[in-house]
Amino acid sequence: MKKAWSNKWVSSTQPRKQRKYVYNAPLHIRQKFVSAHLSEALRNRFGKRSLPIRKGDEVKIMRGSNAGHKGKVDRVDLKHSKIYIEGHTVKKVDGSEIMKSVHPSNILLVDPKMDDKRRQMIVERSRPNNKAEKTKAVKDTDKAKGE
Repeated sequence: MKKAWSNKWVSSTQPRKQRKYVYNAPLHIRQKFVSAHLSEALRNRFGKRSLPIRKGDEVKIMRGSNAGHKGKVDRVDLKHSKIYIEGHTVKKVDGSEIMKSVHPSNILLVDPKMDDKRRQMIVERSRPNNKAEKTKAVKDTDKAKGE
């Protein structure tokens, strides 16, 4: 087994290779690991199942003791693939409170922050109505040229 991470790696059923891929992945690949499912309304609106989470998104915790808790994403930890949500805290023994991390698979994206141009492009690419309109426009121009 090679020692360095490779983007040419296809897949393996061996857990050790799966773990190695995740642990040694560079940041631009790790960004994809912190993706979460979209709510039903957003899924229909965007035509996508999931989006990468970023700071400022509003999310809902779906699993664990705090299931149902809604809040804004305060921090995204790419190194450990964890997300920290405002108001989702745990008390330490000394009495101080710290934010509790949540894995992105246990989160539902309720209100994404759409001020980023790249994120808007991702959504525009996959919007189902947009695809239908573009193909219809192309067919109409082809008909006009043929007449």
